[in-house]
Amino acid sequence: MATSGKAAATVAHAIARKRSASRSDVRSPNGEAVHSVSRTGNRADHRNGGSPVPQKPHADMQYQNVIRNFEIGVRAFQKQNYEKAAEVFEKLVDNDARDVAERAQVHLRLCRQRTRRAPKAPKSADEHYALGIACLNVRDLGQAVEHLSKADRIKPNQDHIQYALAVSRALEGNTDAAFAHLEVAFTLRPENRIHARRDEDFQSLSGDPRFRRLIYPASR
Repeated sequence: MATSGKAAATVAHAIARKRSASRSDVRSPNGEAVHSVSRTGNRADHRNGGSPVPQKPHADMQYQNVIRNFEIGVRAFQKQNYEKAAEVFEKLVDNDARDVAERAQVHLRLCRQRTRRAPKAPKSADEHYALGIACLNVRDLGQAVEHLSKADRIKPNQDHIQYALAVSRALEGNTDAAFAHLEVAFTLRPENRIHARRDEDFQSLSGDPRFRRLIYPASR
C-alpha cells in the first residue's frame, strides 16, 4: 500500500491518464475524457505530487471547493475511514463538475463495498475498468486485476485495459503477465511505449531486457 501522499498523487495520475486518453488513446466510462486509469489511458506523472483531480487553469472558487472536498474524501478512504469518505463522496456525485462526480461515484461504490452496503454490481467493461483503476489507485491489486480482467473479457483488445493490467501485474510482481499485457497494449497502440518509458509503476521491469526490447523496438 502506498503512502497517503503517493496514493493521492496516483489518483491524479489515473484521472490525467483517462482525460488524455479520451483525446488520443483511452475510452473512459460514459465517453468522458480515469486508467482512470488512466492507468493505459490516462498517463501523467503521478508520483510528483498534485491533487487527486486535475486542476482547471481558470477554475472558479466553486470548482476548487469541489476539488478540496474530493481530496478530503480520498484521504479518508486511504485511512480506511470508509463511512466518512462515503459521506463526502455522496455529496459530490451530483455536482456539476462531472469529472469529479464520476470519480466520486466510483469511490463511493468502493466505500459501500468495504462497509458491506450492497452497491449496484458493475456490468459493463467501462464500469469494471473504472473500478479496477480506483482499486489500483489505492493499491488493492487483487481487486484491480479482477475488475480489469472482467473488463478485458467483456471488451477485449482495448489498449487502455491491457496497459492497466500490465501496471497491476507489474506492481504485484507478476513479471511475465505484465510483459504479455504490455506487448498487447503496444501492438494495439504503439504510442503507449512513450508513456511506459516514463511510468514509474514499471520500475520493477526496467532491469529486464524484455522491457527495453518492447519500448525501443527499433533497437532490436
